[in-house]
Amino acid sequence: MRPDILNPLFAEISLFKGIGPALARPLERLGLARAVDVAFHLPVSWVDRHLTDRLDMADAGRVVGIELTPVDYRASGSARAPFRVDAVDRYGNHVALVYFGKNSGWPRKLLPLGEPKYISGKLEAYGDTLQIVHPDVLAPEDAHMLPAREPVYGLSEGLTNNRMRDLVGQALTRAPELPEWIEPSLLARKDWPAWREALARVHADPADAMARARLAYDEIFAGQLALMLVRQSSRRRRGVPIQGDGRLRDMLKLPFAPTGAQRRATAEIEGDMAQATPMLRLLQGDVGSGKTLVALMALLNAVEAGMQGAMLAPTEILARQHYETLRKMASGLPIAIAILTGRDKGKAREATLMGLADGSIDILVGTHAIFQEAVQYKALGLAVIDEQHRFGVAQRMMLASKAERSPHLLVMTATPIPRTLTLTYYGEMEVSRLDEMPPGRQPIQTLVMAATRLDEVVEALARHVEGGGQAYWVCPLVEESETSDQAAAEMRAESLRERFGARVGLVHGRMKGPDKDAAMEAFAANRTQILVATTVIEVGVDVPNSSLIIIEGADRFGLAQLHQLRGRVGRGDKPSTCLLLRGNALGETSRARLALMRETNDGFRIAEADLELRGAGEVLGTRQSGEAALKVATPEHVAALVDSARDDAHLLIERDGGLDSARGQAARTCLYLFEKDAAVGLLRGG
Repeated sequence: MRPDILNPLFAEISLFKGIGPALARPLERLGLARAVDVAFHLPVSWVDRHLTDRLDMADAGRVVGIELTPVDYRASGSARAPFRVDAVDRYGNHVALVYFGKNSGWPRKLLPLGEPKYISGKLEAYGDTLQIVHPDVLAPEDAHMLPAREPVYGLSEGLTNNRMRDLVGQALTRAPELPEWIEPSLLARKDWPAWREALARVHADPADAMARARLAYDEIFAGQLALMLVRQSSRRRRGVPIQGDGRLRDMLKLPFAPTGAQRRATAEIEGDMAQATPMLRLLQGDVGSGKTLVALMALLNAVEAGMQGAMLAPTEILARQHYETLRKMASGLPIAIAILTGRDKGKAREATLMGLADGSIDILVGTHAIFQEAVQYKALGLAVIDEQHRFGVAQRMMLASKAERSPHLLVMTATPIPRTLTLTYYGEMEVSRLDEMPPGRQPIQTLVMAATRLDEVVEALARHVEGGGQAYWVCPLVEESETSDQAAAEMRAESLRERFGARVGLVHGRMKGPDKDAAMEAFAANRTQILVATTVIEVGVDVPNSSLIIIEGADRFGLAQLHQLRGRVGRGDKPSTCLLLRGNALGETSRARLALMRETNDGFRIAEADLELRGAGEVLGTRQSGEAALKVATPEHVAALVDSARDDAHLLIERDGGLDSARGQAARTCLYLFEKDAAVGLLRGG
């Protein structure tokens, strides 16, 4: 149960003063539902306000704070023209206070002639005169309300910076003094302020690096401690030692010998599965590095020992593809492989559930449907989770509850993850890396072209299709909504059908499952040659005959996502091409992304660069998947502080008595503050 001291912080934002329906909507868009969300909505930058008593042309371009007296109104006959208020400083220097789109009554009421006001805004040179457009206006005695350094917050339409500052002030009044959870010698060495002081300081002065580092450390520490508690809980659970006799694996007819990396990872996994402590291992492998074969070897190891295996995929498309791939790889083996997704109903579903319960099904592939209470296994020995960052700790512990003894757990990710993020998100796991490519993988040539050359691209696509090839055409996410990329894909498919007719297929995330599967199956069977898609094809789709991918609006995607999409080609025996269509106005970050995509196919190098350019949450795809990204810590903070946080968490558990000690009680509060409640429950065995 959450400590009482935190309850004021977790109150709904609807309890704040001044929150009505109009303000609730932009706050909801920002994900600000509770006081704690507002408290951790830290400034993104700041404005330095030049406090002065004299207007000076040399200050043009700066935000100023100054006492002025309105002396005249200058209204134009046109409704579109701005309304100007002529004002003077105490030395008689003039400035125009300019209002657009306002009737003259409002500025007249705000700025009565002859009455001094404290004005703040950006001073601009307009010819030989000075002006301030839409300034902040206060009574002189309230000038202290506009600080010399003003925080600037991330906003949504309908929410102003001033309103956000007011809400932050209300949130801070609910923030209590909390007991200290940082190890005393580390706190002294860093000279960090206490938690509440750090929070107040960051909101008052966003440039306060010491206070921000303290808050970032707290978040990283909570994450590291939670992962250690998960690992500790897992080690306390009893597992089943699994050691197959190799009979099924020896029957596999592989088209080529496994790589050294695949053999090494397989041996590490077999070693873990032979232990009574349940395995917790992360298998990292770049696109096309052969993770599925390693997973199959582990699953067969379990079946050889009389146990069952389950493979969990994040999407129905990927689950069905894994099912077909495993069946093909294991063809001729005396084993039963089944699939279970949310779409499976009626007698087929009942037959699958019975087969799992009586042990006649050896391997189950599925989506989150395999978590459901109705799904019972006779002897689940191994769970494989693909693209784990789309699942959380809570879900994988739920999967562990599906067996009398905890199953071994293998997590696969095709997102190459930098070391610091591996520690941050997967700190409770051992790691195996597939850093070699299987023989036969074709190199992918990456080209960048301006979107203005779209006609040339369509002509090249026509030549590719006429030559017997297939191609993906990926449409961009125009805004942060599911409907906008759907609309873009539908429009592109329509335009391409004018040229290519029924050879064009379409798939996007809002299609019904059967329609989506039908579109993918038609493309896989070469009944359609061009598949227009959103990023729904980012993970796992495998059509060897497709050797061209066109990514429209490539400058809007992150590096890791571009790399994943590029990995949809290069899977057959033909040289493959990835064509990145860019917009005209490229920012520095977008330019750097596209240049790196041209230079390298190395996913680990790309992941490191993506971390620097974008941040942890987006590298792992968490913004799209619902797993909460770090609220406070930046990638730079993670790189600088994760080792200290890991060591501190280790000291707490191993030396300082864990969560039952005095510091442990404070650390328990930290876990709840950053919503790592599940870890506390695990420690209690809950």
